[in-house]
Amino acid sequence: MPSADSPSPPRPAEPRIRPPRRWLPSAIWIVPALAALFALSLVIHALNQRGPAITVNFAGAQGIEAGKTKVKFKDVEIGDVTEVHLAPDRSHVLVRIELKKEAESFAVEDSRFWVVRPRMAGSGVSGLETLFSGSYIGVDGGHSAKTSAEFIGLEVPPVVASDVPGRRFVLVARDIGSLDVGSPVFFRRIPVGHIESYALQPDGHSLFLSAFVKAPYDRFVTDNTRFWHASGVDLRLDAGGLKLNTQSLAAMLLGGVAFEAPDGNTDAPEAAPATRFTLAADHDSALKAPDGEAYPLVLRFHQTVRGLTVGAPVDFRGAELGQVRAITMAFDQETADFTPLVTVDIYPDRLDVISAGPKPQTEAQRRQRLAELVRRSGLRAQLRTGNLVTGQFYVALDFFPNAPPVRLNPTAEPPELPTVPGDFEELYKQVQAILRKLDKVPFDAIGRDLHQVLTTLDGTMKRLDAVAVRTDKEVLPELRDSLKEMRTSMEVLTAAMAGDAPLQQDTRQALKGLTEATRSLKRLTDSLDRQPESLLQGRKEPQ
Repeated sequence: MPSADSPSPPRPAEPRIRPPRRWLPSAIWIVPALAALFALSLVIHALNQRGPAITVNFAGAQGIEAGKTKVKFKDVEIGDVTEVHLAPDRSHVLVRIELKKEAESFAVEDSRFWVVRPRMAGSGVSGLETLFSGSYIGVDGGHSAKTSAEFIGLEVPPVVASDVPGRRFVLVARDIGSLDVGSPVFFRRIPVGHIESYALQPDGHSLFLSAFVKAPYDRFVTDNTRFWHASGVDLRLDAGGLKLNTQSLAAMLLGGVAFEAPDGNTDAPEAAPATRFTLAADHDSALKAPDGEAYPLVLRFHQTVRGLTVGAPVDFRGAELGQVRAITMAFDQETADFTPLVTVDIYPDRLDVISAGPKPQTEAQRRQRLAELVRRSGLRAQLRTGNLVTGQFYVALDFFPNAPPVRLNPTAEPPELPTVPGDFEELYKQVQAILRKLDKVPFDAIGRDLHQVLTTLDGTMKRLDAVAVRTDKEVLPELRDSLKEMRTSMEVLTAAMAGDAPLQQDTRQALKGLTEATRSLKRLTDSLDRQPESLLQGRKEPQ
């Protein structure tokens, strides 16, 4: 530590402050700066042109490649596939799509996306252009006001675009038949729409088909319109004979649905969208009058029902009253045998057979009226042949006044209508009766007698043969010679008597002389009768 008497150190010099020199950029930096500005403008432009990013779930990524597959609407590119990933649960793939700015309206809830590739469906062949250009993702823009970034891709392209005017209806069918997605819908054989989709109902008993009918033809779908299967060639051979119904060539190849109003009536109110219609099996079934409520009956036949099928008609004097619903076998306790039971559905609204007169309102009244018809009028069911070629039967209801009386069981459910034997059954009984009568004929005795007769006849024929041989050897040659000489004489006589032959003239003269001689002989006879003594004394001259 320095002492107080030591000298202090010198103070440092004051710093000299100089102002900084001004930096001037070099001209070489102008080019990178311009390039950076251009790149920035491109980025800003790309960001401005970039639309929303969406994700579409597909079952598989066939034909989809990131950076290559395009998104198109009416063959115009509106986006690109940027990423393709497998979903965490590995059940589907996630396709990320970046849409363009002008395509941001496609990112709404009801838009539909699908992969366009070559395929053949009910509406025809599509996507053939992708054989050369490659697959792409098609889109059908929706009209919802709510945006969305997640979509479920379609495995099948939509049949009708969302911007096509028209209405959609629901068809209820028992089975799909030959229909498929894209099958045409016809009105008076004009294609006016397509089948868009179908779905089996939870009960498994029916199908719902979505049918789209384009404008302006959708106005012909009214509340009383009937739809039916118009698929292929409808060829039926049943108890009614051979029936052939066809539609257009497209329907024959692809199947289809047709609709029409009964009697061409189009004045009914137009059907609202999503109205349900029953899809009939054919044209006749669709346009027939409403059947009303079905009335079941049970028929017990004591004969074979081979040739009777489910759906066979129930006929009443030429009018179809219903059809056969089921055919079963039942054990009869009285006869200890199995008898066929046929359940039929009849529709009294077609022909008021059961409810003749005032219409019964209750089941008890129906049963009472049926019992009266059975007891008083002889109402019975009978199996009859509808077609001799196919041997198919149908059920006929008719009145048989001479039928044995039958009493109905009032508690049977459904009611049992008595039956009478069919035509073939009656014929079979008659044949059996004839055979029983033939069994009583003594064919053995007749055979023995016939054998004796034949033996006798055989001996006679042998004797005749022997006589014929002898006759042929002895008599027949002489007989032939005589006949030949006789024929020759007749020919000579005929030639001699023909025309002015000398023989004919001589014969005339001879006959004339014979006539004169006869007259002279007659005079001589008369003279001898008067003067018999003239034979001795000579003839006396008259005085």
